[in-house]
Amino acid sequence: MLTLLSRRLSGRLPGPARRFLDGTQGNVSIEFAFYAPLLLGLFASIYTFFDAFRQESINLKAAYTVSDLISRETNYVNEAYIDSMHALASELVRSDTTLSTRISVVRWDEDDQRYYVDWSKVRGSAFQEWADGSINTVKDKLPVMPDQERVILVETWNEIDPAFNIGIPLMDVQNFVFSRPRFAPQVVFIENKGNGNNHNDNAEQV
Repeated sequence: MLTLLSRRLSGRLPGPARRFLDGTQGNVSIEFAFYAPLLLGLFASIYTFFDAFRQESINLKAAYTVSDLISRETNYVNEAYIDSMHALASELVRSDTTLSTRISVVRWDEDDQRYYVDWSKVRGSAFQEWADGSINTVKDKLPVMPDQERVILVETWNEIDPAFNIGIPLMDVQNFVFSRPRFAPQVVFIENKGNGNNHNDNAEQV
């Protein structure tokens, strides 16, 4: 670019100035100085968008992992178990982000034509526990089920900082996944009770 420009101008300038413009020493360095910020900005933008999609995928996989683990339970769960599921999800996502989780068991009642909440537990500050009066606000997201069928609903919310400041605001990554209990008709939550599967070494035996 600089060489072409110098050739066009050299014929209109006196001798010393013409010789200066005709010289090619340092052209590569000058052109690199022009292009380097553009290239670095392009690479930073590509990486930032890639990282955002990657974090979204990781958060979704974390939600499905928690949902799948709970669906395999054959005994009741407790507060310590919910804590462990939240801790697991936090380990799976990026460590410098804040994760909130809401884990619920939702039941469909055919006679009433509505969903009910068996139990709902929250970790973090982004959610409130579902109740019978509020769960039907998301009925369009819930699956069609037979009478008295239950699903385990796992929701996650994660606020992610872009890797580079390229004008993208903080991203709220939310996931809403559900699965049926695999080996038992329902997953029961019991307050202040050791988990029946004894995941906690200090769990109370029943």
